[in-house]
Amino acid sequence: MRDRADMIISDPPELKHAPVFRYNRWFRPMFEKTCGVEMELAAVMREPVSWLGSWYRYRQRPFLDGQPNSTKGISFDEFVLAYCKGDKPAFANVGSQAKFLEPQKSGCRVTHLFRYEDKPGITGFLEHRLKTKIDLGQVNVSPKMELALSPDVLSKYRRKCADEFALYDGIS
Repeated sequence: MRDRADMIISDPPELKHAPVFRYNRWFRPMFEKTCGVEMELAAVMREPVSWLGSWYRYRQRPFLDGQPNSTKGISFDEFVLAYCKGDKPAFANVGSQAKFLEPQKSGCRVTHLFRYEDKPGITGFLEHRLKTKIDLGQVNVSPKMELALSPDVLSKYRRKCADEFALYDGIS
């Protein structure tokens, strides 16, 4: 949709992938001053296990070998258990979707939240708003691999990160 955008933030990653709190601090005041409007925020959330699986696979890439954030030689169960810790090791320090999407005291919040797996819903929303046909291709895809969590690890993840699952389950 780059060719239809009035503004593109492609770098730095902290602004390109802006959580609601960063949008609230930097972008919202700019839009209010220059456009005189409160913008609507649309976001996409991935199912929590799938989201961690994507991070795990992403950090398996060979160029990260030997780096503290590499998951090479670490099982998916070990990765998720490390993610559940209060003081996460570098390889499991990937943030939180719930924190990323957290409403702000100013009232700034996501107004349109979609499940990552709901491509028809996302596409339909964008096509309606932009009045054009949208084809959401896939880019920046993590390497494919079969991942499964043991029942005990999944139970712990659901307990420790209940806010992630509640937010995802609440998407209508």
